[in-house]
Amino acid sequence: MKKIPFVATLLTPLIILMAGLLSISNVTAQAVVLNEDVPDKYVVKRGDTLWDISDVFLQDPWMWPEIWHANQQIENPHLIYPGDIISLVYVDGVPTLIVKRSRDLKLSPQIRAVDHIEAISALPLETIDNFLSKNRVTDDATLRSAPYVLGGTERRILVGMKDDFYARGDFSANRLNYGIYRRGDPYLDPETGELLGIRAIDVGSAKVKALKDDIATLGVNRAAGEIRIKDRLLVSEERTLASTFYPRAPATEIKASVLNVEDGVRNAGALDVVAINRGQRDGLQAGDTLAISKRGDMTKDRVANQRVQLPDERIGLLMVFYTYEKMSFGLVMEADRQVDIGDLLSNP
Repeated sequence: MKKIPFVATLLTPLIILMAGLLSISNVTAQAVVLNEDVPDKYVVKRGDTLWDISDVFLQDPWMWPEIWHANQQIENPHLIYPGDIISLVYVDGVPTLIVKRSRDLKLSPQIRAVDHIEAISALPLETIDNFLSKNRVTDDATLRSAPYVLGGTERRILVGMKDDFYARGDFSANRLNYGIYRRGDPYLDPETGELLGIRAIDVGSAKVKALKDDIATLGVNRAAGEIRIKDRLLVSEERTLASTFYPRAPATEIKASVLNVEDGVRNAGALDVVAINRGQRDGLQAGDTLAISKRGDMTKDRVANQRVQLPDERIGLLMVFYTYEKMSFGLVMEADRQVDIGDLLSNP
C-alpha cells in the first residue's frame, strides 16, 4: 500500500466559545504518513477508539497527537463523540483533517458544552480496567508484612461471599477496607535475573467489622474465588486511568522484552496485555509506544562458512498503560504475528 506524507491539523472541539465560532490554529505538526486509500469522510461510531480512527488515516496511528490540534482556547482537543464526522480537506494544498459535530448541544450565553463521559476513549479502556481490577504487582517485603487470613468462623478453612473471617497482622493504619490477594509468580528480568515484582492475584475484598489487638474480624463483600488461610490483606490502591492516553515515542532509548503474557498463556495478539521488563526507573510512562520485534534467527552462511544472525523483524506495536518502578504493563495494539514471551521491544 502506497503512503502519502503530509502535515495536518485537526479541529476537535470540546467547548465552542462565543456561539460556536472557531478557527483552526496554525499549529504545524511533524511530517506523518497518510494512507493512500484514506476516505474523504469518516463517521465516528460507538465502540471506536482514537487509535481505530487514526489507523483509518495514518500509517502510524500512535502519532495522532502530532497531527490532531485545535484552537489554543480548547481545553482538550482529543474528545470526539459518536456521530462526529471527520473530513479530509485541503487547505492551501495541505491535507487537513476537520471534525464536524453532529450533536445537539445546549446553548448558554457564552458557551456550548458536551458531556465528557460520552466521548470515545483513546484505547479500549474496558480491557485495561478489567485487567487492573484482577492484577497487582507488589514486592516480597510488602506481602510478608501484610495481615493474613487465619480462617473462617466456625473453624472453616475456606471463605466465600458474605462470610466472616479472622485475620491477623498490623491494622494500625485504621483502614476499614482491604483487598485480599494470593501470592502469584515472580516477575524476573530474563537478562539479569533481577526480581522486578511479584504478582498478587486478586481473590476478593473485605471490610473490618471488629478489631482486638492484632486480630480483626472481617466480612467478605466481594469474592473472585475461595478465600484461603494465608491469603494476604493489602490496602486498596487507587489506580485510576485517564480516559485519554497521549501516545508518543519514549523520551529515552528503551531496550526491553516481553516478560509475560497475562491470563496464563504464552502467546498474545491484538488487545492482549503483556508485562514488560522496564519501568519508571528506565523512563517509561503511560502512553509510551513500543515496537514489537522477533529476534533474528541464527543461520549458516555457506559461502563464508560461518554463522550469522539475521536482522530482527518488526511485527507490531504496543502502548504502555501502567508503570511500576521496575516493570510495566502494555496493551498490544497491532500484531502481524503472535507475540511471544521474550520478543523484543524498542522505540518505534
